[in-house]
Amino acid sequence: MIKKFYDTYILKHPLKVLALVLIGVCFLGFNATKLEIDASSETLLLDNDKDLQFSREVTKRYYTPDYLIVTYKPNNDLLSDDSLNTLKKLTNELKTIENVSSVTSLLNVPLLQSPVQELRKLVDGVRTIENTDIDKNLVKKEFLESELYKNSLVSSDFTTTAIVLNLKDDKKYFELLEKRNSLLSKKRENSASKEDLIQLEKVSIEFKRYRDLQREENHKNIKKAREIIEKYENDGKLFLGGVGMIANDVIGFVKNDLFIYGNTLILLLIIILWVIFRQFVWILLPLIICTMSVISTAGTLGLFGWEVTVISSNFIALQLIITISIVLHLIVRYRELSLKYKNANQYKLVLNTILSKFNPSFFAIITTIAGFGSLVLSGIQPVKNLGWMMSAGIAISLLISFLVFPAILILTNRINRDLNKKHQSTYMILASNLVEKQGLLIIIVSVLIVAFSLTGTMKLKVENSFINYFKKSTEIYKGMEIIDNKLGGTTPLDIIIKFDAKKEEKSKKQVVADDGFSDFEAEFAESANDEKYWFTKDKMDVITRVHNYLEKNPNIGKVSSLATLLKTGKLLNKGKELDGFTLALLYKELPEEYKDIILSPYINIEYNEARISTRIIDSNPELRRDALIKKLNDELPAIIDNSTVEFRLSNLMILYNNMLQSLFDSQIKTIGFVVIILFLMFFILFRSLLIAFIAILANIVPISIIFGIMGWLSIPLDIMTITIAAISIGIGVDDTIHYIHRFHEEFKKDHNYINSMKRSHQSIGYAMVYTSLVVIIGFSILVLSNLVPTIYFGLLTVIVMATILLSALFLLPRLLIIFKPYGIKKSLHV
Repeated sequence: MIKKFYDTYILKHPLKVLALVLIGVCFLGFNATKLEIDASSETLLLDNDKDLQFSREVTKRYYTPDYLIVTYKPNNDLLSDDSLNTLKKLTNELKTIENVSSVTSLLNVPLLQSPVQELRKLVDGVRTIENTDIDKNLVKKEFLESELYKNSLVSSDFTTTAIVLNLKDDKKYFELLEKRNSLLSKKRENSASKEDLIQLEKVSIEFKRYRDLQREENHKNIKKAREIIEKYENDGKLFLGGVGMIANDVIGFVKNDLFIYGNTLILLLIIILWVIFRQFVWILLPLIICTMSVISTAGTLGLFGWEVTVISSNFIALQLIITISIVLHLIVRYRELSLKYKNANQYKLVLNTILSKFNPSFFAIITTIAGFGSLVLSGIQPVKNLGWMMSAGIAISLLISFLVFPAILILTNRINRDLNKKHQSTYMILASNLVEKQGLLIIIVSVLIVAFSLTGTMKLKVENSFINYFKKSTEIYKGMEIIDNKLGGTTPLDIIIKFDAKKEEKSKKQVVADDGFSDFEAEFAESANDEKYWFTKDKMDVITRVHNYLEKNPNIGKVSSLATLLKTGKLLNKGKELDGFTLALLYKELPEEYKDIILSPYINIEYNEARISTRIIDSNPELRRDALIKKLNDELPAIIDNSTVEFRLSNLMILYNNMLQSLFDSQIKTIGFVVIILFLMFFILFRSLLIAFIAILANIVPISIIFGIMGWLSIPLDIMTITIAAISIGIGVDDTIHYIHRFHEEFKKDHNYINSMKRSHQSIGYAMVYTSLVVIIGFSILVLSNLVPTIYFGLLTVIVMATILLSALFLLPRLLIIFKPYGIKKSLHV
């Protein structure tokens, strides 16, 4: 059937075929212009994560504006006149940025202990460095010792300060996001009506358009912030930080990576193809097919709205590598037939090349799709998208390769091979001799690799250190490092404490009976209503106990909560604890700008909750995020010591950990799924359980080495490295399929395993080496990325591909010789 198809449609009408393919590529090329990049934190979260829904609710309930941070380390003392003047000019310029609503710095935060200020005066007016004469010694002492400012606004060595750029609330963005997510939830639960699905499509389009506009604005504002900061580089060291800046820069990294991967890899391919073949046609033809495949895949992504993320930023490199692998097998086979059948015409050479490589190439691509397809089972949308993207891209590569390759070649004259065969054969002769004479050594080395892998696997850790995602030379890393080590940590973790409503009613009555208000207090109590009754001693004690417990943990940096105000207030209240009435007075009468700093982010009376905000020291090498979360969940009930009080952990620390743990669980399961699928494919292709077993074993042994290396070198499993195994299995089994397929053909000639192995090495062995060389060099360019997980992904995949090649050339043929899956009839060797 395949022969008839090519004979009737492809080889007789090559120009029509090329024209149709070109039209399809042009159509998809137009859609490639719609390809978008998304580097937001949303892309690294689980779609169905209950903690994500809770975190969004927390964001609504508490005053938590988005912000950017400028770290400032002046050349002089932090409170010197020069430093303060520079800081004043800098903050005034930063205020002019369009989306900045206010700027918080040591110039305008309330001074409560310089000297100690009475609480009642605090309501009337707050002193700051800007609006009063200061005693610099007292101010320095307050900044270093105050619960409000130490290890947050200023560093412990008093050399660095933070300038916080509070950004304007973007209500429309969050309204659209919430509306879209609500409709998406209905769709996932299969409860969406036709109207809901139509509305979802409209809202999704509107959200994307608005998001893209906001990203452009965000890019302009960050660019302006950097331009302002550059003016003051001679006055000290300044770095910009914050979620918005990171997302903006990561988009730049991804765009840069896509450009570098594409151009650098094409240049490397040209060099490799010239070194291998030394014929212009074998350089031009692969480049044409690769270009068509990449354009078509990018167009498919644009057509279906699949956005490129940090996880899928290497899709161009993957696409080029897989496409060139297909084409190289076709080229090597054509050249082999050309050398063997010197009188055959071009038609027979092209047709026989396609027919002989169609089945192994088809099954090789199916197994690669199975490897990438396993990612679709992940709960993280960008990981799913990578699975869909690469599955579609690989299918496109196979289709274009098997249409364009024969269509172009049939239009040309026969291309004769002009390389010295004897020179080419040397290393393959050496490899086949090792398989024949050093079989025991090959098995021993394989067993040692398995032992190395198993012991390394025991040392594996699953971590998600966001700061370590970036090279140390990047501004993101430098800024995050300062914030992490000097200004209280980076990754946010919240503890939300929920108080029992029924118990509150009893507390209110008790407060009224015990307090004995003066006339003013009674009048205030009437107007304050719930605010007055909310601030009970039980609540304050619970919050303070949890706050103090968190501060003792070495992995946690700055801890902020109502207890921060309680500790500060005690100093201002002549050593007496703040009672509920005083706190209610502050809550009601304190100016809004200061309430937003010390109260609103930490309590919500309407929901009867308190929020304790912490930041994790992300760069701490001893930090084990999942263990820390489990420790907090286990120990906090005893710290709270109140059966009517509940708590829940929230924010990015929880969400990223959930994502990584879910990905780890899903990948462990899907690796098993992929192995089973591959075993079934091998069985269908080779119709032998024993051969299927040999093929799987020959792939598992080299792929397992990746876990051994990561374990022994303490490389954590993260969102990039955790997908290597599934992807490597998909790509790596190509060599196994091609080799066994060729071994089977050679075995038919004399039923001799050793001779079949030698002939297989001398034929398909070259194609395996060439394709593996391309894959290895292709993945090696990932080290040029600014994203460390991508670099690890590239290096580790290079190692896996090299070991898979060695396994296919040594372990696989040795296993075939040992187990003799084709029987021993007429075999001359044991």
